[in-house]
Amino acid sequence: MQDRTWLIVAGVLSAIAALAHLAVIAGGPDWYRFFGAGEGMARAAERGELRPALITVGIAAMLFLWAAYAFSGAGLIPRLPLLRTGLVLISAVYLLRALAPAGIALFRPALLSPFVWWSSAIVLVYGLAYAIGTWGAWPRLSGAG
Repeated sequence: MQDRTWLIVAGVLSAIAALAHLAVIAGGPDWYRFFGAGEGMARAAERGELRPALITVGIAAMLFLWAAYAFSGAGLIPRLPLLRTGLVLISAVYLLRALAPAGIALFRPALLSPFVWWSSAIVLVYGLAYAIGTWGAWPRLSGAG
């Protein structure tokens, strides 16, 4: 795959994740539980508190921004500020998040759950798409950032 394709895939994956976060808000407390947000978030949503929705909207906004960075790196939208730095940091965050089971196993093994495993596998794919796309596009992404 060409670097542009990897970055387009990365952007689509982040956009899907952002939309999934918005769907969790619409789905309510049971969706917070299913998608691993934790019992505290689910109960707060049951009580009608705004905090779970605000946190989830914030995460969705960040994921949409990350999608925009991937699309910018692919040349689909205008160049965003600090593009190369942003793509490297996004790749790193996804790849570090993929390592979560290792840290949890070392420090809090009781917290290992199916959600931790499958979400880590998913973000590993996201991180690899960003990293491979960024690596391949690096010469083309010259300039500030």
